[in-house]
Amino acid sequence: MAEVSGTCDERFEAVRQTFEGNLESGADVGASVAVALDGELVVDLWGGWADEDRTRPWQRDTIANVWSTTKTMTFVCCLILADRGELDLDAPVATYWPEFAAEGKDRVAVRHLLSHTAGLSGWDAPMRPEDLADWDRATAALAAQAPWWEPGSASGYHAVTQGFLLGEVVRRITGVSIGAFFAQEVARPLGADFHIGLPESEDHRVASLVPPPPIDLRAVRASDVAVRTFSNPPLDATQTRHAWWRRAEIPAANGHGNARSVALVQSVVAGGGEARGVRLFGERTSERIFEEQSYGTDLVLGVPLRFGMGYGLRTDLVPIGPRACYWGGYGGSVVVMDLDARLTVCYVMNRMESGLVGDPRGMGLVLAAAGSLTG
Repeated sequence: MAEVSGTCDERFEAVRQTFEGNLESGADVGASVAVALDGELVVDLWGGWADEDRTRPWQRDTIANVWSTTKTMTFVCCLILADRGELDLDAPVATYWPEFAAEGKDRVAVRHLLSHTAGLSGWDAPMRPEDLADWDRATAALAAQAPWWEPGSASGYHAVTQGFLLGEVVRRITGVSIGAFFAQEVARPLGADFHIGLPESEDHRVASLVPPPPIDLRAVRASDVAVRTFSNPPLDATQTRHAWWRRAEIPAANGHGNARSVALVQSVVAGGGEARGVRLFGERTSERIFEEQSYGTDLVLGVPLRFGMGYGLRTDLVPIGPRACYWGGYGGSVVVMDLDARLTVCYVMNRMESGLVGDPRGMGLVLAAAGSLTG
């Protein structure tokens, strides 16, 4: 039996069993799972190892790079500003970032950034991985280039660029970086141990990611847009071990946390803008998540996706509730929020699979949690 630590409400025993099974089978090396109901943690489990050599146990405060699950934190920041009336999700991006209007982007709206429909899934200018630590370079290059397809016509996953695009809008409005805004306005009031830009003092807690098998985009006949998106700059899991990556603010890809911290933040979404007595935005703002922005085969990922304001929404392939939303990260991390059930389920791990937005390990835990709730 795998050694698992933490707490689990007896109603959610199926989540514990599924989690233990992932560790026992070797599907996971180290991982954490958290479930929040009405904003309160009813499952908070962790187990396994924080490194591939199995020398460091995964502990309560172990954190990991969660890749695109970070995007859900940028969405919360945008919803806060929208609720305050400082950000109009339907307004042109250039309202807040005048330079962005270049090359015919004057009509690209904030909602296009949130839904991956802005046509800016990658950079035209050559980018080295380390250039992602240069905020001004990354954002100026995006502001200067033309869209790769007609904005609003289709989604094309903005795997890394979305965080810079939304983050620059947040910076133009607030005068501070999105990492600083998130820390002050979200993580601190919610008591969430999640970081966009990790302090050096926390390096000792970081689990080492176990890289997945490499993907040959040409071999799988990926679209030209996909190849351009993922090859400039080329990224791999080993780069997350470098100081430049951890210190940078890459708000679509380099957030560090665990299942507990992600669930503590995203339970606000499940609670219609409030959790544990902390309200970040109103219920009317939370409903905007479900305003469908696109639904079709994504130009980058090549699979059917349905996007609302930031989050992914229910499809036949993702059979979550009608008022549920989700997103996940490269390698397997995932978080799902169901506003009808007021349920949040999150999974964070270090052994990566090749999927870009979640995989069966996390979805198995989501199904176990949902099944436990309905009996």
